[in-house]
Amino acid sequence: MILRETIDEVKNRLDIVDVISDFITLKKSGHNYKGLSPFTNEKTPSFFVVPGKGIFKDFSSGKGGDAFTFLMEHEGMSYVEAIRFLAKKYGVEIKETVASEQESAQQSEREGLYILMNYAREYYHDILLKHEEGQSIGLSYFRERGFNDKTIEKFELGYALNGWENFSTEAIRKGYSKELLEKTGLVVKKEDGSSYDRFRGRVIFPVHNISGKVIAFGARMLGKEKNQPKYINSPETEIYHKGNVLYGLFQAKNDIRQNDNCYLVEGYTDVISLHQAGVYNVVSSSGTALTEEQIKLIRRFSENVTVLFDGDAAGIKAALRGIDLILKGGLNVRVVLFPDGEDPDSYSRKLGTSDFQKFLKENRKDFISFKADLYASEAGSDPIRKAESIKEIVTSIALIPDPVKRSVYIQETSNLLRISESVLLTELNKILINERKKSEKERQRDAENIPIPTEPVSDITSPSKIDPESMVQYQERETIRLLLNYSDESLEDQKLSDFLFHELEDVVFGNPIFSEIFEGLKAGWEKNEPRNSHYFLREGNEDVKRVVTDLVAQRYDISAHWGDKYHIHIPREGEVLNEMAYSNVLRLKLRIIQKMLDENKHKLKAAEERGNETEVDDILQTQIGLDQAKKELSALLGIVIAR
Repeated sequence: MILRETIDEVKNRLDIVDVISDFITLKKSGHNYKGLSPFTNEKTPSFFVVPGKGIFKDFSSGKGGDAFTFLMEHEGMSYVEAIRFLAKKYGVEIKETVASEQESAQQSEREGLYILMNYAREYYHDILLKHEEGQSIGLSYFRERGFNDKTIEKFELGYALNGWENFSTEAIRKGYSKELLEKTGLVVKKEDGSSYDRFRGRVIFPVHNISGKVIAFGARMLGKEKNQPKYINSPETEIYHKGNVLYGLFQAKNDIRQNDNCYLVEGYTDVISLHQAGVYNVVSSSGTALTEEQIKLIRRFSENVTVLFDGDAAGIKAALRGIDLILKGGLNVRVVLFPDGEDPDSYSRKLGTSDFQKFLKENRKDFISFKADLYASEAGSDPIRKAESIKEIVTSIALIPDPVKRSVYIQETSNLLRISESVLLTELNKILINERKKSEKERQRDAENIPIPTEPVSDITSPSKIDPESMVQYQERETIRLLLNYSDESLEDQKLSDFLFHELEDVVFGNPIFSEIFEGLKAGWEKNEPRNSHYFLREGNEDVKRVVTDLVAQRYDISAHWGDKYHIHIPREGEVLNEMAYSNVLRLKLRIIQKMLDENKHKLKAAEERGNETEVDDILQTQIGLDQAKKELSALLGIVIAR
């Protein structure tokens, strides 16, 4: 069990902007930072980081919390894994007590998968560097590809011995269970119950997630065995979903951000060869068709993608589908085509570092020019083929979500292909209208499948009717917001926390989450140990953490230059706290009275139906007292009560 002093030291050292910047690109926005949500496919940034409070808030998905919460939500880490990850990042020595048998048994299976995959990485890497077979076969292969020691270490390359159970035997001897070996896909179970190692006699490429944990392996065959694929990969597991991963992104993410461009290639060796050639902002879809999730991953670090194509006609046609998907994802696409028979790996080794980098810069085309050249060479002088190629290009342009970019590309196509812009626009609008109609039909079809409510109309609450319960909860929420943000701020003659806790001494919050937070704040106040948002983000359950994050994160901030520019002074909350606190107390009490009146009316109706006159009289007396309290509170707030 990790000691509290270690956790506190990690919290003292970490910078939430630094932590989250490892996963998405953040830009300064007033006192805060913002970026595109890593949890949804949004086009406008609504993900905010508030460094002053050490929290993030994603308004598009509703997620929020501190740096630990982000790693747990984004990377699927447990709380303990997040602590270990950040301790390593900030050089904090982890101090912990020896885990009991019960605590060891409670270790999550997911964490066990990560631990086993890390062991496998170390095992394959050691075999490559220290075992005779690994050195003579695996290391020799990597040397022939031109990979130096630094690159081999950077990508943690390895080798699997050519035997059926070499790895599994050693792993079981180290204490790893056969069941866990099968769940990682490192071992394949046969129908008769026996098993064998998945990777045998192959060089190994570890696949990392964005935080650097090994989640899968790719393996390349070096011999020429019949009926054996050149590459085999880990199967999908609890921690590995191939459509959500890009090979090399962990090593490339900072360079992608710095260069504001991501090179996209096909395979493992392409990525590594480009690193050898000094091109570090490169990733691969690892031989699988590009997915929307992979495009979202790239978009966190840059909106510019340069796709590198092998000089192979069939491969180019297949890869064009990937370009359309990238365009649909809102990214800017450029293309580099290698000479026939070459790929990024072979051509980088042929040209050398400086000439290869020069080639990439000089031969980069926007996707319109690339497609136009490609289809023009195919169409030749055939007008029908030329018309088809123009439609293909316009179809790709139609996928771009930004209308301004679409307009620019239409102009570019018009100039390049010497065809009227109005003709292209007509074709574009035709495609967009058809897509809109198709989407509308799908929406209608979905709407038809929604079950119609069976409740009588009279039972459905009118949206215009004020729900007393909701109004009370609104004021409870506002009370907690004021306490979390301004607890130590001074009013006219006392702290805001002193005023609110004294005034609301006998008030019981109805919402269980708000009640838990309020009572937690009150307990700290009574002990003279003030509690802030960090306390609840550390100690609270998931619902408490979500509410606290919502209440301390601000999406909008008035510019500091607003008053200078427009000579309009907009008071900030800190300037009107006295009025806000006083008004909130009165409103909360008023809402509680209104709720009690509503409940009392139902009691009165039930008593009348029972014919109990004594009970009716008592309830009427209560009603009169509540009405009087309501009038007094309304008068203090300046509210006119409608009759």
